[in-house]
Amino acid sequence: MNASFAPTIRHDWTRAEILALFELPFSDLMFQAQSVHRAYFNPNEVQVSTLCSIKTGACPEDCAYCPQSARYDTGLEREKLMAVEKVIEEAKAAKASGATRFCMGAAWRSPKNKDMPYVTTMVKGVKELGLETCMTLGMLDQDQAQELADAGLDYYNHNLDTSPEYYGEIITTRTYQDRLETLANVRKAGMKVCCGGIVGMGEEESDRAGLLQQLANMADHPESVPINMLVKVGGTPLENEADLDPLDFIRTIAVARILMPQSHVRLSAGREQMNEQTQAMAFLAGANSIFYGEKLLTTPNPEANKDMQLFKKLGIKPEAYEVHEDESEQEAAIVHQLQEAALDSMFYNAAK
Repeated sequence: MNASFAPTIRHDWTRAEILALFELPFSDLMFQAQSVHRAYFNPNEVQVSTLCSIKTGACPEDCAYCPQSARYDTGLEREKLMAVEKVIEEAKAAKASGATRFCMGAAWRSPKNKDMPYVTTMVKGVKELGLETCMTLGMLDQDQAQELADAGLDYYNHNLDTSPEYYGEIITTRTYQDRLETLANVRKAGMKVCCGGIVGMGEEESDRAGLLQQLANMADHPESVPINMLVKVGGTPLENEADLDPLDFIRTIAVARILMPQSHVRLSAGREQMNEQTQAMAFLAGANSIFYGEKLLTTPNPEANKDMQLFKKLGIKPEAYEVHEDESEQEAAIVHQLQEAALDSMFYNAAK
């Protein structure tokens, strides 16, 4: 980190200021983003998460991008809530592969009260493994948010998806305000926020600026900001959407980094369609978090060993999970695992 250059953390960005960043010459934008990134993070470390679908399909929402919506025929098999023991086994496998955060997603509009004991037990079980925990379960009321916080949940994911102006083109079954209220409940309960959006859904550059404005002007920036590239799935309304230019995607990453200097910006869904050069450019633009594993909920993701091979080529290492002093043994085990398993046995020799 470069303590001598620490840009002011702002929460008052105008749309015009953000659009001006998008319009910078590409090299100037990348330089600015990389400078901000280096002020707050080690540029050669990336936080690694694994995502597990604990309940798949049959969601009543009409999100136009989502194969889990019950309104679209995408061929996705519906699955009931996964057994707690199975979730713990998945978490153990994720840890063995080098992940430091385990994210659990359920295709719900919001969890029912009868489901809460199961999901809180999952949180406690994953925490006992020495992993950070994250969940995305749809909308939460204040009591549900507090229950998850009391169970030890570290992060709650609830994306805004796009700008307020374009939102109605993508979703009609819940409002933008519904999403903001869930995020407020999460903050009030004391959990960290994982919140970002999706690009490539037919939106304009002004909508990408609008999404980032909403995130950057929150009273507290989300600790994690996933930037997703649309994964087009047959049977969804967006299956024939035109491809987004990869450079426009990289610009979105770079602007997010400038606006939210202390946040982890996650290179999230859509990596399967990206070549190594595009991913490398995303890291250069300030992305410093990825989902790691063979799929994100229901859509493909680069295989874990390919991620580690790319890390090796780029000189990147996984960011260690910082734990409390009384968990020093867990910390040592995680660091050793990342160094030995992830960085040695899972890599091929790129010099050959």
